[in-house]
Amino acid sequence: MLTTAQTLLGRRLPYLRNPYLVKYYHNPKSRSMGKNKKNSVPGEEHLVLPLHPYTEAAATPASITPIVDTHTHLLSTFSAYRQKYKFAKHEDVFAFVKGLYSGRNIEAIIDVWCEAPVQAAWKELADSALTAHDREVKWAGVEYWFVMGVHPHQAKEYNDEVEASILEAMTHPRCVGWGEIGLDYHYDNSPRDIQQTVLIRQLRQAIKLGKPLTIHTREAEEDTERILKQEVPRDHKIHVHCYTDSPELAQRLLEHFPNLHIGVTGVITYSTNLNTSALVRQMSGQPNTLRILLETDAPFMIPSNLYPSLSAVKGRLPLCHTAMIPWVAEYAANVAGGSWDTTKIMHQARENARLVYGI
Repeated sequence: MLTTAQTLLGRRLPYLRNPYLVKYYHNPKSRSMGKNKKNSVPGEEHLVLPLHPYTEAAATPASITPIVDTHTHLLSTFSAYRQKYKFAKHEDVFAFVKGLYSGRNIEAIIDVWCEAPVQAAWKELADSALTAHDREVKWAGVEYWFVMGVHPHQAKEYNDEVEASILEAMTHPRCVGWGEIGLDYHYDNSPRDIQQTVLIRQLRQAIKLGKPLTIHTREAEEDTERILKQEVPRDHKIHVHCYTDSPELAQRLLEHFPNLHIGVTGVITYSTNLNTSALVRQMSGQPNTLRILLETDAPFMIPSNLYPSLSAVKGRLPLCHTAMIPWVAEYAANVAGGSWDTTKIMHQARENARLVYGI
């Protein structure tokens, strides 16, 4: 039986029940990279990224807008790292954060716990960030925050015990929201009626506590819109994370909920996804502030525009992480056009994170 400390040290790392990670790493087709698969993964030194050029435009180092990643799965990212690199340099999640995030202008992350049953490791990580001294020593100065809920993939596992564990986590000083929760009709890993019931149950608890919502929606537009409008007060703070559904749905939600913001990940850079770019382009042409949040959804969604900055890298990096945020901002700025540039996108998204999550 592994202790929490052993899990964090990575001596024999489980998959942490992340539904996406299990799907990816247990599916040989999704992992296949050809006959030379083992040689196709770049060395782990390439995970340490150069500073993005937007930092050079700042008048002083203190005026550089820092990175706030509003949605990352930290232990799943660390698990992916340990799975991909047999002789991984970093033995625990704290060394991983220090090794990849130090000197990369990262101010804060929001870690997402969305498994059922709730993973016990959440408390050790959250407790390790309680004091400024601990955040400096263990987290290299990065502000660690988290949200918790049950993902629609695992809605069928939701019960009173799971809810009690989430309610306990909601009282922790580093908890800033309830999520990610929602509907996913693409995979249908849980029956749709159960997804809806569990979403409503979680929404009501979060609203009762006044917690911001982190919403997942995929190919469930009608039901997502109906449930949110029925259950959530208009002025509630909402983060619709990693948005890829229609721009029309997003516009209706933005109009109805004045404190709703759209999460933009590296998926905006993918040719298979046109919706996110279309939405950002529409939003940038409207008089109101661009209501987006920058996120990685790590270890997924590596921004494709990253690679021109990594001339020495042969092949594709095996995972995403928080230091990639500026490339998401760069792409969003190019899509938005007009006066928007990477610096302005970074600044606006940072302010929006303060508005939604209070960080």
